[in-house]
Amino acid sequence: MALNEKQEKFAQSYILHRNATEAAKAAGYSSRSANNQGYRLLQIEEVTQRIAELENELETNVDVINEIENQYEFAKANGHTNSALKALELLSRVRGTSGDITFSMDEENLETAIVSYLNILGEEQVLNLISKCNFITEEDEEDAKEMEGV
Repeated sequence: MALNEKQEKFAQSYILHRNATEAAKAAGYSSRSANNQGYRLLQIEEVTQRIAELENELETNVDVINEIENQYEFAKANGHTNSALKALELLSRVRGTSGDITFSMDEENLETAIVSYLNILGEEQVLNLISKCNFITEEDEEDAKEMEGV
């Protein structure tokens, strides 16, 4: 059985996104039904075979992961926050992790990772993010404003 146009687009998008919902949206399914359609399409043997064929056709002489890691390091070192975040997103896709990333690290490693990400974002963005935290009270914000004025 040959795939219809949407199924072919889904297969092509799936190898890029590695996410059935995103691939379904890219193939033209509505946002409301993309989750169900993506799951359904992955149950069709012809679709999964086509995805495997497309993956086998992908060949490159470039070490993609190494190249993206280099781009990330360059962006991080030069304060290009958006580029660094995009590189991290691409690494996550290339490595095949889904949107649900799970970390199993101890407190010290977690703290080190958080500090690294905060340095990428920069002081202004970090302060903006902290102000959104539910553990910051209005009184804390007023105290911080007074400290800035000192």
